[in-house]
Parts: sequence; structure tokens; C-alpha cells
Amino acid sequence: MSKRTAILFTALVLGLGWAIRGHFGHEHGAAWAGAMGALAIIVASKRKDWALRLAPLAVLAGIGWGAGGMMSYGIIVGIGRGTDFANVYYGLAMLGVIGGLYGFIGGGLFGLGLESTTEKKPAWASLFTEMIAGGLLAWYVLIAQFEWKMTPPRSELWAACFGASLALAWFLYRNGFHRALRVAGYSALGAGFGFAFGNFLQTMGNVTGLSFNWWNVMEFTLGFCGGLGMAYGVFTREWPEGIAPSKAANWLALLFLLFVIPATNIIQSMELKNFVRGAKQMRLANPLSFAHTQVAVAWVVVLIFVVGGIIVYKRIGTREETVEIFAPVALFAVTLYYLIFSTIQKLVFFSIGAKQLEQYIYWVILIITLVMWLRSRGKSSQAFIPSRQESWKRWVSIISLFLLILAVITFISIHSHGSMPGAHTRF
Repeated sequence: MSKRTAILFTALVLGLGWAIRGHFGHEHGAAWAGAMGALAIIVASKRKDWALRLAPLAVLAGIGWGAGGMMSYGIIVGIGRGTDFANVYYGLAMLGVIGGLYGFIGGGLFGLGLESTTEKKPAWASLFTEMIAGGLLAWYVLIAQFEWKMTPPRSELWAACFGASLALAWFLYRNGFHRALRVAGYSALGAGFGFAFGNFLQTMGNVTGLSFNWWNVMEFTLGFCGGLGMAYGVFTREWPEGIAPSKAANWLALLFLLFVIPATNIIQSMELKNFVRGAKQMRLANPLSFAHTQVAVAWVVVLIFVVGGIIVYKRIGTREETVEIFAPVALFAVTLYYLIFSTIQKLVFFSIGAKQLEQYIYWVILIITLVMWLRSRGKSSQAFIPSRQESWKRWVSIISLFLLILAVITFISIHSHGSMPGAHTRF
């Protein structure tokens, strides 16, 4: 793939994952989406050293993107739907912060995995200890003591993610992992802009009166722009040869990816009461039996993918001569896996209507990414092309432009509608 195609490919995959994540939510949904974004970069890069560590790298990205799932943003989205400049600008800016925290931790941990070499290994235990301590300290100081609350009366765990991000940034800087720090920065920039701009698109979509899941548009935009940023950070730098793979780490990560994340999504999101409610809306004769069947199907899907994943990994994922085949197989299998879960969750086979239109768009995006990969087969990937070194002035300019764009879309938003359902005010 060309560099531009690789960046777009990653953006579509992570955008798709984040859109599906909207049906599951929280850390477990975000982790699946983050893993998909990492897999897309590995596939697009065609690097064997990355493909040999495919599962651990995907899990690192999943943990990073998933960590932000603890943050609450429903009230902030509502503030962005208001009618006065100060409140709406605040709402969009804070969505930029929340999206930025998602991207910084996700991109930072993934970049650190890519930059790990035999000679330069990160102290993972130390890093995660520092991030946990930083999160607790930041929450205590900012929320418990200063009471700088972003989204009252909801959870203020954004402060914990902020502290964890600071700890991660300091770890990367002082240990010389500058490539990973750069990936974290661009991932944060992309996800932050995507979340804020996505809320604007959601508001404009509701103004049109068209019946569509506009909230899902916001979620896709967060993932798409976050994927752009993460992929740009990776594909515009040269990277060292990756650390030799560990069989134990690969197996544990593979089980985490194929079993732990999906099982958590079933337990946390596929509740019987939701399926019973859907069955009653469809006027099925035995709603409880239907609900049990849906959950059972989900567990069967898990079993199929776990067993299939183990077989495929043993045959083509452990040998250098076949690992390049394993990488795209893993990406599209994990994507299909999540898509099947989403289909079960939304009862698509039983309830077809305008409100479910996004479910069919997901399949279109999957086909587009598959075609993009097929067209790149047999072609050597382009070398990583270093961009010019960023200075603090460039980052100040980028952030200033971001704030200016927020002001423009805030002005457009407040003059496009009156009072809207779900709108909130902060001040």
C-alpha cells in the first residue's frame, strides 16, 4: 500500500470498530476497536517483525484505547447541542479533550510496542504502576480537592485518564521513546478533533430531520480521525527492527484478543433483559427463550473463533514465511467477529428498518477495506517516509487551528437550530 492508502485503510478500520463500539460501550467495546486499528496498521505495513508480534501489539492498542472507556461524556455531548456560544464551545472543546485522552493512551502504548527492541525494552511494570498512580493522583487533586469538574453530576474519571496520560508521556520522554510519543500526540489530535467534529455532524444530522443513527456518525468520526492520526504518526517515521516475539506473550495475547475481550462484551453488554425487551417489541411468543438463544449464539461464536484462531495461528501465524498471510486473516477475522456480535446485539436479522441502516453500512465498509487490501496484494509496501521534525511552534499552530475550527463550527451550530432534545448547559 502507498502511505496515503495505508493511512486511509487504518482510519476506515478504526472508524468501523468505533462505530460498532457504540452498541457495546465502555472499556470492553473500546478495547476491541483499538485492537482493530493496530491490526490494520500491521497489515498495511507488511512488516514481518510486527506481524510476528501481532497479538501483543493489538492487545496493547486495545488496552490503551479501552482505558478511556471509563470516561463519561453523555452530558458533554448534550452541552454541544445547545444554542449559546460559550456552552457549545465548551462542550466541543471538552469532547476534544476526552477524545484526545482516548487517542493518547491508545496510540502511546501501541507506539511503545512498535518501538520496543532487543536492546531497548520498556519497563512495562514500572510504566503501568506510574500510570495508575498518576491517574489516582490527578483525580484526587483535580476533582476531590480543586473540584474542577467537567461533566457534573456524572463521573469525572477523565481526570484519571489525564493523569495516566501525563505519566505515559513522561515515561516515553525520559526513556527516549520519541517515536511512540509522537504517535500518541497525533492519535490524540485525530481522536480529539474527530469527537468534537462528530458531535457537530450529529447535531447537523438531527437538524435535517432524517431518520438515522446520527450518534453513530459521531462515533465513527472519532475512530476514523483517531485512525488517521495514529496511522500518520506511524507511517511518517522509520522504525527499528522489532523485539523478537515471545511464544508465551503471543499465546496469552491471542487468548485475550479472541476470548477475554469478546467474553467481557457478552457479560457486560448482552444482557438478557435487553434481548427480552427487543423480543417483546417484535411481539415474539416466548421473549425469554429468544433472549437465551441470542446469548447462546454469541457464546458459540466465541467458541468458533477461539478454536479457529488457535488452529490458524499454529499453522501460519508462528512461521516467518507465512506470517504475512496471518496478519490480514487476523484483521478481517477480528473485524468480522465484532460485526457478528453487533448484528446479534442489534437483532438485525429480526428487526429491519431505517434505525438499523448503519448495520448494513458496516458491511459496506468491511467490503471496502477488503478490496483495498486485495488490490495491494503482491505489491511491496512503500518505505516509511519521515516527515520533517515537529517543533513546539508547529504543535502550537496545529492546536490553535483546532480551536479556531471549533469556534467556526460552534457558530454554525448555534445558528442552525433552536432547542433540541438532550441539550444541556454547563454555565
